[in-house]
Amino acid sequence: MTATRMTPAGTTGPAVSATSSAGQGRRGFGLLGPRRDRHVLPMGQLAALSLPLGDDGVVAGVDAEGRPAVLGFFRPSQLDVVVIGSVWTAQVLALRTAGTGARVAVETARPQSWTGLAQAAGGGQQCMTVHDVKQVGPQGPSVSSPVLVVRDCGMRPPRSRLAAAPWQSVLTLLPFLGPTAPRMLDNAGLVGIQRVSPEEAAVLARILRLPRAEAEALPSLGDDMMLWCTTQHRKFVRLQPTDIEAGLLGTPRRMD
Repeated sequence: MTATRMTPAGTTGPAVSATSSAGQGRRGFGLLGPRRDRHVLPMGQLAALSLPLGDDGVVAGVDAEGRPAVLGFFRPSQLDVVVIGSVWTAQVLALRTAGTGARVAVETARPQSWTGLAQAAGGGQQCMTVHDVKQVGPQGPSVSSPVLVVRDCGMRPPRSRLAAAPWQSVLTLLPFLGPTAPRMLDNAGLVGIQRVSPEEAAVLARILRLPRAEAEALPSLGDDMMLWCTTQHRKFVRLQPTDIEAGLLGTPRRMD
């Protein structure tokens, strides 16, 4: 970021001397660079200066107003996330999480779907690893090196052998609601839902206490739409892949 120097209203910065040379040196400081006038800002406009900063986390897409929707995956206690949707959606979230500097460990029954992404994600560094089901060892998460564990183990994922840890999140991907879904949804701190059947929508509405309008919208969601829910908030989000994501994974889809 270029530093901006401000001067009081009604004054200007020092004029550049017509006789100064761009090649003139200063002892111990190297060559003089090009000269620019100082920026002038009236005192009455100082309050308008601001630096917009978004929330810290993973961008899940944009909301109805076009604003970034950010997921805060990492915290001092483990966060359990359930995504009811496609492997495409889980892969985009994993890729974006790795892009924030976190490590990603994928426990999957279909390693062929993840190996290529893991190789491409790090740009030569191993930020994403792929493991067979029940073969994920302790990841050693910390505040400076958080970890996202993605569990892509089908409709009936076995109980994880990985102990809960601070600065570690576990994202369990469910293609559809199975017999273990109610228990996992009850324990989840964050739930993401792509398009589901009317019957599944009714089950989700009961477990997550969804308003009727939101529950009725779930069976008609587009492939790029999701409903994200916490215990207190709900938001529909459009997941827009970047050019790089689309090149690696293709376009949004609900079915794999």
